[in-house]
Amino acid sequence: MEVAGYLLAALVGISLGLIGGGGSILTVPILVYVMGLNPVLATAYYLFIVGSTSLVGAVDNYRKGFVNIKTALFFGAFSISTVFLTRKFIMPVIPEVFFPASRFHISHAMTTMILFALLMLMASLAMINNGKENAPEHSALKKDINILKLVCYGILIGLVTGLLGAGGGFLLIPVLVLILKMPMKQAVGTSLLIIALNSLIGFTGDLGHFLINWKFLVSISLVAIAGIFIGGSFSKKINPNKLKKAFGWFVLVMGMYIILHELFFTPAVQ
Repeated sequence: MEVAGYLLAALVGISLGLIGGGGSILTVPILVYVMGLNPVLATAYYLFIVGSTSLVGAVDNYRKGFVNIKTALFFGAFSISTVFLTRKFIMPVIPEVFFPASRFHISHAMTTMILFALLMLMASLAMINNGKENAPEHSALKKDINILKLVCYGILIGLVTGLLGAGGGFLLIPVLVLILKMPMKQAVGTSLLIIALNSLIGFTGDLGHFLINWKFLVSISLVAIAGIFIGGSFSKKINPNKLKKAFGWFVLVMGMYIILHELFFTPAVQ
């Protein structure tokens, strides 16, 4: 099963290289169902893996001029601090079992997977509908920005990332495009930098709370990063919009499978 996990990690990286996002959301299901990790620990590993891969993508986009550093640092300041505080102080005090004295024993692990599956459904719909919105390729950054709204979005995305170890471009890109009126290519590049900062700094909040298998974590991250370069080499030969829509349907099916699996085929306490 470990070999299968590494192969799937490579496919996640390839999907990121081909469609620029969405594939990383399959990392947690791979870590849980294929590699056998506890869901809560898997979210911590996810932060390191997606942070590393996003950082590679952000550097590449920066070289092409598609990263707005000022926006990434301003918006990221609120989401990054929220992610770190959530992973450092809130996650450790969440009980392993909810309602222990009642007949309904709902575990933290099961709740994590169900909420993550719901996030997958949201991501899948965003990928399926990708291309229907005509985002500008080139436009001036919006000047009259609602700072309070931007701060609230940053905190919200930070909470989602902190609690579930996820919250990728499908959450960030609409904010950058619709609120800041950022060109799509720049929004993608900037979101990668924000995701990298969110994930890697959020991961530092987990240090001391989990026993980290660094050899495994670094090796699977390197496999995913290698997949990005493989996918990138094929990206010019494949229609990314059609591929993203097809991948969105796959993520939708996987999200529904996880919900059914956790509700009907998994013991209440994990």
